[in-house]
Formats: sequence, structure tokens, C-alpha cells
Amino acid sequence: MTPDFYLTDLDLYLELTTLKQSLVTQKNRKVRKIKELYPDVNIKLLYRKDFHRILAKYGFGPLAEADTKGIDKILLSTRQIQHKVNRLGSEISSDYKGLKPVLVGVQRGMICFMADLMRKISLPVEIDFMTISPYSGDDSQSVGISKDLEMDLSGKDVILVEDIIDTGMTLSFLKDHLISKNTNSLQICTLLDKKIRRLVETDIKYVGFDVPDEFLVGYGLDYNEKYRNLPFIGILQT
Repeated sequence: MTPDFYLTDLDLYLELTTLKQSLVTQKNRKVRKIKELYPDVNIKLLYRKDFHRILAKYGFGPLAEADTKGIDKILLSTRQIQHKVNRLGSEISSDYKGLKPVLVGVQRGMICFMADLMRKISLPVEIDFMTISPYSGDDSQSVGISKDLEMDLSGKDVILVEDIIDTGMTLSFLKDHLISKNTNSLQICTLLDKKIRRLVETDIKYVGFDVPDEFLVGYGLDYNEKYRNLPFIGILQT
């Protein structure tokens, strides 16, 4: 009895089901049995919706090509977002008093959040950016760095600024990458946290909102490069 996939870098086993309900039930039983036999094993069950959304994140699969019907509803208003950004800025200012933190952003979804956040931090800050790509060029990693940071982070206090965290897989890769640069400290700040989709657990010090498992757009989040410039965050209707 073995799971479908094993992600070595994350020490994570995945069981995948994209089939009808009767087979989903069988998969659930299998996962429960594995957990009973091997309680220390980290295993997660992915459903069809999870699988399609992971593919869509990198531009593949039916969701990436689906026609959209616009915004179904506004999840977070401009006022709610700005109030939360103010609070996060105040927390960071208090926690890093006397220091000069470096804000690191992963382009491009975080651009609105990071621009607003840095203006609410009442400390000197430095900024740098990196770009990731779906594949690194070999078979050992699903994510790679296509543009790395220009700054030397040795001895720096770094805050990784994210627009949204869901599975945690990309975040795990980014944390390892930044830690390898000999930072003095590393914390995570995300505007949105989609905990329901978490596969890899990690500590996130600064969180704006816990959000539902919906396709979100606006305030930097896009769908095929649309909706990024919306001042609110909405749920996309597909």
C-alpha cells in the first residue's frame, strides 16, 4: 500500500483522486489506513479541484483556459484591505524597532500589497525582488528561480512578502532559498492565507486575512493577467 507521489524535498506523500465519488471514498479509506499503519508519515489527499487549481497556478489545465464570467462577489473591500495593511505595518514597525528590515517580494502578485505595506512601516527598509518559474530545468524541483535577488542578504533581517499562501509548497522552496543566503532572520508576511489548501505546514508570523478556497483576483492577484488593478479582492466566477 503506497501513495501515488512522494515529494522528496518536502518529505510529503500525496494521494491524488480526480475520479468519481465511489473511488474518492476508496482513496479516503486508503489514506486513513496508511495513517493508522504509519502515524509519522506526512500524507495528504488531493481532490480534483485541488489538482486543477495547482495546474492553473502555473498556466495549465482546464481552469487556466476557462472562460470567466467576471467577479461573482467582493470578498474584501478596499477599506478592509487598507485597515489590515495599516495593522501589519504597525506590527512590523514595533517588532523591528532599531533594525532595517529587507522586504523581499516575489513578482508579480504581491506588488500592490508590498507597495502599500512598505509605506506603513515607520522604519528604514530595503527592498528587493525575485521571480520564480514553474520548472527549474531539471526533474528534481517543480519551482525554480528565474530572476534572483540583487542584494546580498548576509546578516540581514528579511521579511518575505507574499500576496497569498495556499499549499505552502512554493513558500517552502522560497524559505530554503533565502535561508541559504545566510540571513540573520527570516519571517513571512502574507496578505491572504488559504489554510484549507495547505499541504506543507510552516510558520507565518504576519497574516492579513484567512480566506476561503475560492479563485481570488484583484489587488495584485490576476487571472490570465486580468483583474490585477482592481482595488478590492473578489471571487472570480468561472
